[in-house]
Amino acid sequence: MKKEDIATLIQYRIAEARSALKDADCLVQGQGSPQGIVNRLYYAMFYAALALMQKIGKIPSKHTGVIGLFDSEFVLKGTFPKEMSKYFHRAFELRQTSDYKVMKPISTDQLEEIRQQASAFVENVTRYLNTG
Repeated sequence: MKKEDIATLIQYRIAEARSALKDADCLVQGQGSPQGIVNRLYYAMFYAALALMQKIGKIPSKHTGVIGLFDSEFVLKGTFPKEMSKYFHRAFELRQTSDYKVMKPISTDQLEEIRQQASAFVENVTRYLNTG
């Protein structure tokens, strides 16, 4: 793939991440379901991580592969702090639980915490990629 095509794809993924954050904010303001909010926040992180995968030319086919590669290529090598890995893992687990398992409702405080973490995740990735 050409360098300019990769750059375009990276910018597209960052735009998707920002759009997912906006969607989550709209759901919060409209009193959307916690499940929908968590979904959009997780996907904001996921799309930002996909932008990183484009940069290194490795695109796993599964969500767990993206998370694992984020950890091995960007957290363990010191590009991003371990907290970002924790944010990503937690959002993935909450999304999985809310989509596929019976669970107790997610509290407003938990949603706000995840929203802040997702925003920080996307912002840090964007800054790293110099697309912001």
